Amino acid sequence: MVWTGTWVAERLGVELIGGEELPALLGLALRRNPKRAHLLVSSVLGKHVPQRPSVVYGSGLGLGVRVRELLGDEEAARSVVLGYAETATALGHAVADGLGLAPYLHSTRRPVAGVARAGGFEESHSHATSHLLLPEDPKLLAGGGPLVLVDDEFSTGNTVLNTIRDLHARYPRERYVVVALVDMRSTADLGRLDAFAEEIGARVDLISAAAGTVRLPEGVLEKGRALVAEHEKAYGEKAAGAVTGAREPVRVTLDWPEGLPDGGRHGFTPEHRELLEAALPDLAAGLGRALETAPGADREALAAPRTPGGRGGRGGRGGRGVLVLGFEELMYAPLRLATALEETGHDVHYSTTTRSPVLAVDDPGYAIRTRLVFPAHDDPADGPGERYAYNVAGGGFDAVVLVVDSAADTPELHAPDGLLAQLAAHVPRVVLAVVPSYAPTPVPSYGPTAAVPSYKPTVSEVSEVSEDPEALEAPEAPERSSMLPEPLRGPAFSSYAPEEVGWLLQDLSGVELEAPTEEREEAIQSGGAHYAESLPVEYQPSARYQDLFHSALEGSAARIARAVGTVTETVLAERPGRSPVLVSLARAGTPVGVLMRRWAKARHGLDLPHYAVSIVRGRGIDANALRWLAAHHDPADVVFVDGWTGKGAITRELAEAVKEFEATEGIAGFDPEIAVLADPGSCVRTYGTREDFLIPSACLNSTVSGLISRTVLRSDLVGPNDFHGAKFYRELAGSDVSVAFLDAVAARFDEVTEGVDLDVKELLAADRTPTWEGWAAVERISEQYGIHDVNLVKPGVGETTRVLLRRVPWKILAKRGADADLAHVRLLAEQRGVPVEEVDELPYSCVGLIHPQYTRGATGADGKAVVSQ
Repeated sequence: MVWTGTWVAERLGVELIGGEELPALLGLALRRNPKRAHLLVSSVLGKHVPQRPSVVYGSGLGLGVRVRELLGDEEAARSVVLGYAETATALGHAVADGLGLAPYLHSTRRPVAGVARAGGFEESHSHATSHLLLPEDPKLLAGGGPLVLVDDEFSTGNTVLNTIRDLHARYPRERYVVVALVDMRSTADLGRLDAFAEEIGARVDLISAAAGTVRLPEGVLEKGRALVAEHEKAYGEKAAGAVTGAREPVRVTLDWPEGLPDGGRHGFTPEHRELLEAALPDLAAGLGRALETAPGADREALAAPRTPGGRGGRGGRGGRGVLVLGFEELMYAPLRLATALEETGHDVHYSTTTRSPVLAVDDPGYAIRTRLVFPAHDDPADGPGERYAYNVAGGGFDAVVLVVDSAADTPELHAPDGLLAQLAAHVPRVVLAVVPSYAPTPVPSYGPTAAVPSYKPTVSEVSEVSEDPEALEAPEAPERSSMLPEPLRGPAFSSYAPEEVGWLLQDLSGVELEAPTEEREEAIQSGGAHYAESLPVEYQPSARYQDLFHSALEGSAARIARAVGTVTETVLAERPGRSPVLVSLARAGTPVGVLMRRWAKARHGLDLPHYAVSIVRGRGIDANALRWLAAHHDPADVVFVDGWTGKGAITRELAEAVKEFEATEGIAGFDPEIAVLADPGSCVRTYGTREDFLIPSACLNSTVSGLISRTVLRSDLVGPNDFHGAKFYRELAGSDVSVAFLDAVAARFDEVTEGVDLDVKELLAADRTPTWEGWAAVERISEQYGIHDVNLVKPGVGETTRVLLRRVPWKILAKRGADADLAHVRLLAEQRGVPVEEVDELPYSCVGLIHPQYTRGATGADGKAVVSQ
């Protein structure tokens, strides 16, 4: 038999490394996903590949038994099992069944009005990253017993680390057990779990059914995207819809026990399990009767076992009996119905629909042979979109039982292009079974509940109401959740401690975004690309330049500490009785935001929330980040933070963006005023100083900013519901001085306290109205030097440094007598071959000019990022 990973392996050079059992458990397919090219397709999970339900359920049960043996009965009884939406919801539930003594909860991407979040986390490689934890009982996760985390695949470990970090901060415990069907960590990732366990002071065990790894060749993302583009038209066309004369689906009424949850979205206890086990025989009997009485049913064909063979696994007389098809996160209830139906003697396979876009290729060496495409039918919180059912068309099934919950039994499900019509086009008989969506009872300890839950009538309910228009009116729905992920935090993303900053960004570390400086400049100035669509090659400082940084830090740490204290105390004084939420503009503002947070804690004992968001000149601030902030904090408490002002372009950009956001979103309260460490351009009211002096964090790039890149905004990487992106340069850890910079400045807080109090007193009494003299100076310089474009004039020490590190500089204007703050600028100019012109009357210490008519000869050297010398 051909391995179902052969097609991908031959074309991309992807290798599956491990024991003989791996090819039997895993095939390969290609994702339509810029973050990861390949998809490991499990043959025993019951998601993409139809499989015997007894095999799917047995795989999870066996893992659960092993967990119980590891923990012992006493600890097993104190544990909680957590599964991941959407792929591992049934797997986690089966593990909990094998464990036998523990309640179960799975994450969800479906928010429920009236149920508060008990946590949330990010799955960075997924196409849909948001995970919510919505237990009905708020005490479910609060115990101290072991937490068992279940996923289908354990690869980088990022998802598990994000989960544990979020939950450990809320509900610390001594032990975690990670369970996966396959452990596919690379050699580089093998030690991460142990290191993380040591970091948080807890034990973390790992149990898997098989282990191996995937060897990816260089450039696999680009090759994968090209291969998907090549084959998408040939193999990825949407199904045409229902065929003429296709039979209508048969609806079966399930005698679902009252009060029994349809799954683990809000918690599922051992008592619930007993209730389900008792009901399963009758539920299966009802399904069996519906199958036997469906128009055109062949009882013998439905019951007779098949022999493997032929395309899609067809064998025997050409049929495969019944497919029980679950729905996205609703995997466990359909799986248990399928196992019960199988036990009655029916020939049954099981799989579920999914959100994941995967290329389909009709080849026996490829894991995804066919794809049905249909619109979402459960009014998803993150908006409408395509959904998929794989390996159903062409599978030779005699009948399909589609199991959905009542929230998904909508007109969209029954539409001409809906899932039922797609199934009817490929399977002779379709039976629809609807499980009642479980409605949790809000618990008072959660705090106030949300508005009345949204409601959409099912097709059957619509047909039964009167023609009175008022009879169809539903209660007013609450505002739909943005379903955005939780902030990224160190050490999984950035070298900052997790409490220092939460990054409202998506991780693009696996995407090649860097381009040579001269190529970027040519594209930017020609209008062919925006500066935020690529990244400059990260500057690696020479030993001489590093010495300059450290000497500058030593000489200016107290000066910076005083400016930090002044701006922080001003922010607090302007908001009496309120607790500010610091929101730094990534990335230059982030070290300042961390220092302001440290000052507030050291001086006042305040633990201020701090987040970093992206703002892009010409495209505004990340609106999804503002939505997240508005959902978690009072917008009136948000204080935007940046490092310094130049001519004030970002100040104006933020004001316009907030104005547009309020108009389009109807969310008001954000104050577009920016608090900055230094305001030499006189563009803001809240600042630490208006002097243009050397801030050492401006001397470097990611290595003084938590190893985070500039932010990226590109349509093929950042969708309408995504945060802007950035990269985490883990490989530069040896050169990282981010924390050293913070510690050096914070160490001087005590000695500058008196000066800060004096500065704040004077500032609060002074007229701080912005004069925008910096903007006027830039316009004057632009005309004087014949540039005629203010965007090519970068005033101030910080902006001049950026020109020398990232752009193609033309010349540097230096204020005569400002040598103390310009040693690093002169060194960089020397390395780039850029002239430095002394100027007498300049409101800044220096100004960097980008070449207005870019040519390869205008770089002054080789046009590339500065290399170590």
